[in-house]
Amino acid sequence: MSRLFFFFLAAITITVRAEDSPTPGDDSPYEQMQILARAMQLIRQDYVDDSKVSYKELSYDAMKGMLTALDPHSQFMDPEEFKSMQEDTKSEFGGLGVVVGQKNGIFTVINPMEDSPGFAAGILPGDQILKINGQTTDKLSLQEAVEKLRGKVGEKVTLTINRPATKEIKDYELTRAVIKVPTVKDARILPVRGGARIGYVRITQFNEPTADELSKALDKLEKQGMDALVLDLRYNPGGLLNSAVDVSGQFLPANTMVAFTQGRTPTREYRTENRKGPQRKYPLAVLANYASASGSEIVAGALKDLNRALLVGETTFGKGSVQSVIALPDGSAVRLTTAKYFTPGKNLIHQHGVTPHIRATLTYDQETELLRSRRPKEDGSKDAQVFMDPQLERAVDALQGTLLYAGKATKP
Repeated sequence: MSRLFFFFLAAITITVRAEDSPTPGDDSPYEQMQILARAMQLIRQDYVDDSKVSYKELSYDAMKGMLTALDPHSQFMDPEEFKSMQEDTKSEFGGLGVVVGQKNGIFTVINPMEDSPGFAAGILPGDQILKINGQTTDKLSLQEAVEKLRGKVGEKVTLTINRPATKEIKDYELTRAVIKVPTVKDARILPVRGGARIGYVRITQFNEPTADELSKALDKLEKQGMDALVLDLRYNPGGLLNSAVDVSGQFLPANTMVAFTQGRTPTREYRTENRKGPQRKYPLAVLANYASASGSEIVAGALKDLNRALLVGETTFGKGSVQSVIALPDGSAVRLTTAKYFTPGKNLIHQHGVTPHIRATLTYDQETELLRSRRPKEDGSKDAQVFMDPQLERAVDALQGTLLYAGKATKP
């Protein structure tokens, strides 16, 4: 009995040491900074492990908490993380090549980047990452999870993956590598019956070189007499906004509004620039699916709303918020959601996605076969032809109909 009474007194003693809460008032920055400063002082004074309580560490942790609490896309980056982010946009970086996001509170693979360890291992869009090196991910922030996926080139990382489509849980051991990302792939004339020369080109994401890479690929196809084009944006997780606008500008007149943003700052419009060479006016179909996100949704939404392309496939991911990166004096930075994207037709992308003109889906087996056809074989080669999946076939059929109506093709 006396021992229980002692524990009760101890609990009371700890409670009495807590400071009286200030009377709630206006949302005063001075008052709140006083509270934050006092909390930091108490941590530095009383926390059991004094190696963790430097002002820098506490400040960084506080900023990480503030940004993470806002939404999954806002984050604080320390100097090393900020430098890593800048390197990513140059199309070469180290890691596993697995683009992740949070869906219903679960870390989910948006897209395994081609020619990366994750892609080669067979990880699929929609796979859920339950553990990283044995540590569960349910209490990690998105940034913390990304940090664990990245690291020194050559190191091994084990991912525990749940595949909802098959309810299979499996460990994948991957080795970090330098990821080089050519963003424009598989440019070729499709083997189509009926006399039409329909081109195909695929964009894996939007980086600095993407628009130039696409321009060169289109020039090559046009020299081969291309009559129409399928632009494949499936599994494209996005990237740089300016790159997405420049890609749209390959098919639109100069000074055309591709997207606009609305937030607490004034509305901003994003328009195409002048480009060299003749305008590309041939019929266009865009392929998109549930894993097409961010920049790919801007391109798909603009070309659809401006009646420049037929959109074929599935409703896109719905990641249409603007993250502004603001550098801080010590080399760190804040990535802050500052607005939301709208298509030229005033359609909100965020959490809605872009709906197709022609809905076409793949079964799980068809999707697996499509992604398998994009992986290198053991000898490093790939299949000689683009995998003719149902979504691509619907796009080709639509373009053939357009060309037939224009008198540029014969019936198949």
